[in-house]
This record gives sequence, C-alpha cells and structure tokens, in this order.
Amino acid sequence: MRAEAREELDTVVHERLLAGEDPWAFMEELPSVDELVVYLLRAEAIDANGGQRASSAREYRVLRQIALQHPDLTKTVWRMLGEHGWQPERAQRR
Repeated sequence: MRAEAREELDTVVHERLLAGEDPWAFMEELPSVDELVVYLLRAEAIDANGGQRASSAREYRVLRQIALQHPDLTKTVWRMLGEHGWQPERAQRR
C-alpha cells in the first residue's frame, strides 16, 4: 500500500506543479505516505460499513484497529488520533 500511496502523492505533486503552483506553498499540506496509507485503510473500513461515516467513537476504534493490524503505522495512527481530537476517553464514553 505504501507504493500505491507514494504513487498517488507523486501524481498530486506532478499535477500541482503542472498547474503552476509553488511547491513551497503546498508541500506541507500534503499527507505523508504513511498518513495516506492510513486514510486508504480508513476508507476501506468506511466502505465495508456500507459507506456510512463513523462517529468519533467508531473512528477511534477503526484507527486503533489499523494500528493493531499494521504495527509499522502505529505511530502515524496515534499522531493522527491526537491531531483530530479522537481521544480514547471520548470513545469509551459512548
């Protein structure tokens, strides 16, 4: 999946450069390869759930499951959980 994510990011960068955008202006807003892999895995989980967007509690559980199934993505998942405000205590209150 990392190769697929890397290719996707390369395509996005290429298209934005062709559109005349300054890479200094947009590179920081692009996700890392690992973040994109997590987003792809998350999208698969949403699709498997009938396309229904997850509540914050479910979002936490889905991302935690991604971390458990893909240990090399654990740091990225936990950072993303913190950045988006999906905290364990919120997930457990449900």
